[in-house]
Amino acid sequence: MLIETRAIVLHSFKYGEQKLIVDMLTEQEGRVSFVVSATRPGKPPRGRAARGKVAKQLLQPMTLLDASYERRPTAQLQTLTEAHLRQPYCSIPFDARKLSITLFLAEFLCYATRAEQQNAALFAYIESSLLWLDSCTASFANFHLVFLMRLTRFVGFFPNIEHYAEGDFFDLRAANFCHAAPLHTDFLAPADAQRISTLMRMNYDSMHLFRMSHADRNRIIDVLLHYYRLHVPNFPELRSLPVLKELWATE
Repeated sequence: MLIETRAIVLHSFKYGEQKLIVDMLTEQEGRVSFVVSATRPGKPPRGRAARGKVAKQLLQPMTLLDASYERRPTAQLQTLTEAHLRQPYCSIPFDARKLSITLFLAEFLCYATRAEQQNAALFAYIESSLLWLDSCTASFANFHLVFLMRLTRFVGFFPNIEHYAEGDFFDLRAANFCHAAPLHTDFLAPADAQRISTLMRMNYDSMHLFRMSHADRNRIIDVLLHYYRLHVPNFPELRSLPVLKELWATE
């Protein structure tokens, strides 16, 4: 069965001498892993040999593609037959801060969406978020925080903020605010709970209005990743996190 779909590259690694294993989030079927015959930059495939070969530069993390493949239900690895750049980025590859953010998000999504089935709303959210970041010219220091928090709407554990009051605790397991500390240790004291409440009021267009220090951002990202670990099985420490934490260190 031929599948034609939009796709976002999350991760790739070498497989044998001339092939790559590439994990993608697709609009049509959620997470799919492909085996790909990749060509070197500057040497596009030609003629009959072109089928099944993809330029290696198209397989960089968070690249937006139009992809096609023959779906084999029993195969763990699908064979990518064609891939074309859907939307080139104008600024992300050339801006060290934006690139660091997208590399962090690629690693994060690799684990956060590992078991994700077809979810068009999730795919649209991620794609539109990347395009927003690419077009943004300033004031995107809180982007990754807003992205992680709003993503919880699509993966099933968006916090319940209906009854929040100043001084409340936040139960990370139950994903809600409470007037007293729960009986387990996975909760936020009122100061951190207030940060979560503030974050939940942000969106990409308004986040520049909320002033945060470098320490605030790093504390919030630690809290959010702990929150995801409680709700996503086998969610590991992220290797890209230390680099992300160095951003805006002088602000």
